Formats: sequence, structure tokens, C-alpha cells
Amino acid sequence: MKSTIFAAALMLALAPLVASSLAEAKGCLKGALVGGVAGHYAGHHAVVGAIGGCIVGHHMANEKSKQNPTGSDQAQHPANQPNAD
Repeated sequence: MKSTIFAAALMLALAPLVASSLAEAKGCLKGALVGGVAGHYAGHHAVVGAIGGCIVGHHMANEKSKQNPTGSDQAQHPANQPNAD
């Protein structure tokens, strides 16, 4: 239990360093969060789940950006469109 908390704290402490070197890490944080929780409940493998989730989340974000050639998810959001009234 203590090693899991230590690993999570270490990952959170090093996250800004990694994030600054990997500017295109879209989907990694959300995937790591989901994968870490799933790994924890599937046999106390939270770190392995977080790594796998990061990989899958990053892949899914890349696939989504290929489908949306503008590169901006907010450009297609209806809230950002001007009112026609």
C-alpha cells in the first residue's frame, strides 16, 4: 500500500517535467487516470494500468485528431459558434 502511494506521489511530482517535454500528450492523463483505477481494482496493478491507459488514451487522441483536421476540438463545439439571431 505504501509503495503504491509512493509511486503515485512520484508520478505526480514528475508529471510537470514529463509534460513539458511532451507537448503533444493529449489523452494521456485521462487514460492514465482511468487505467490506474482499473488496474488497482484488477489486482493492485495501478502503475501498470496507468501506463497502459496513457498509451491507449494517447492513441485515441491521435485518431480523433486525424478525423478532425483542424486540430482544435473547441472549433467544432456548438457553444463557440456565433448566434444567428
